[in-house]
Amino acid sequence: MSQASQITAVNTPTNTAPIRTVDVVVVGGGIAGKACALGLAQLGLQTIEIAPDLDSPIPIPTGSEWGQRIYAFSPGTQKLLAHLQIWDALDHSRLQAVRDMRIFGDRGEKPDQLHLSAFEAGTPQLAWIGESHLIEHTLDQAARFQNKLERIADTVEKIETDEAGVTLYLKKHTPLRALLVVAADGANSPIRAHIGIDVSEESYTQSAVVANWICTKPHLETAYQWFLPGGDILAMLPLPNKQVSMVWSTSPENAAYLLGLPQTDWDQTFALIADGAILKQLGSLTLHSTPVAFPLRKIRAARFIGPEQNPKLALIGDAAHVMHPLAGQGLNLGLRDVATLLHILGKRESFRSPSDLVLLRRYERQRQGDTSALLWVTDRLKKLFSGSSNTERQLRNFGLGLVNRSHFIKRRLIERALGDIDFE
Repeated sequence: MSQASQITAVNTPTNTAPIRTVDVVVVGGGIAGKACALGLAQLGLQTIEIAPDLDSPIPIPTGSEWGQRIYAFSPGTQKLLAHLQIWDALDHSRLQAVRDMRIFGDRGEKPDQLHLSAFEAGTPQLAWIGESHLIEHTLDQAARFQNKLERIADTVEKIETDEAGVTLYLKKHTPLRALLVVAADGANSPIRAHIGIDVSEESYTQSAVVANWICTKPHLETAYQWFLPGGDILAMLPLPNKQVSMVWSTSPENAAYLLGLPQTDWDQTFALIADGAILKQLGSLTLHSTPVAFPLRKIRAARFIGPEQNPKLALIGDAAHVMHPLAGQGLNLGLRDVATLLHILGKRESFRSPSDLVLLRRYERQRQGDTSALLWVTDRLKKLFSGSSNTERQLRNFGLGLVNRSHFIKRRLIERALGDIDFE
C-alpha cells in the first residue's frame, strides 16, 4: 500500500479519542520541516512537528569522514539559520566556504567556461558546503529548548479540513486540531495527495551518484562543474581538509556501473573525463565514502496552498518542488519557502489567524514566482546540455563564454544564487 493510500486508513479507536488543539502542525522531519517548526514556535505559535523518526535523534557528525548527504548553503540560507539562532551553534570546522565556482562546457575548449568569483561580486563567499546531519543535529538540539514546540514521532493517517481549521488523525497518538498545517513531508507527500493538490512530474532518466573523495591538490575553496558530452553533469564540491564531494548526474545504467567500481578503476575513469581536467585540478583522488545513487526528477505542485476551497495548508520544500541538482539550489529553495512563511506570519495583523486566506495567498504568490523561475532555468540548462547536435553544442558553449565575459550578467547570476531573504 502506498503512503498516499495509507493516509486514509484510520482505526476507530483513534477517531473517538479526545482532540488536542494547537496553532500549527508541521508534518515532516527533514531540514525544511525542522527549521519551519522551530521558527513557528519562536514566533510564539503553539507548534507540533510530526514525523515517524523524530524519536531517533541525528548524531552529531565527528571524525574525518563526511556524511553522504552534502548540501550547498546559500547566504540566504545562512541568514535564515542565523535568524533561528542556529548558525553560530554549528561546528564551523565542518563547513567549507565556497569563494569561486568554475563551470566548464563539453567541448573542452578554454573559452567554454564560466567563472563566478566572490571577490568579483563583492561578497565574502558564494556559498558554504556542509552535511545534512550537521544542520539537522543542531536543529534537534534547539527544538529541545523551545517550550512552544512539541515533536511527535508518528504518522498522519487522515486529515479533515473545515472552515475553522484542520483535524489530523495519527496512527499512535491523540488526534490533533490545528489552525494551519504545513506539509514538509517530501517529494511523494501523502498530505499533498490527500488534500488533492495536483503535481507536474518529469523524470530526467538520470541518477545522481554521490561520493566523497580526498584530493592531493588543494581545491582552493572552488566548486567545479563539468558538462560532459552525452548529457552527464559532474560536480566536485569543496569540503574541509582537502576533501571534495562528487555529484555525478548520469544515466541509471552508468550509475549502476559506477557504484560497483573499485578504487583502481575510478582512477582510470577520472583520467578519461574532460581530458583529465578533474585530476589536473584536484590531483589524485582517494575514495572516502561508499558511493550511493538516487533518481533525478522535476516536480512542481500546481498550488502551494490547499484545499482549493478554504485553504488551511501550505506546502514547503520537496512537497512543493523538486529540481535537478545541477544548480545546487534544491535545499535553498525549500528554505526560502520557510523564510517566506515565517516572515508573512511574523508580520501578520493581530486579528488574522495563521491560516487567514490573505496570508496563505500572499505566501503562494511570493513562492510560485521564485520557484517557477528557478525550476525553468535549471530544466532548460539540463536539456540544453543534453542535446547532441552540433548547433546545440555550439550554442551552449558559446553561451558560457558569453556570460563569462559579461560582468553585469554574472553579477545578476550571483545575486540570484545568494538567495537573499528578509525578516525585517
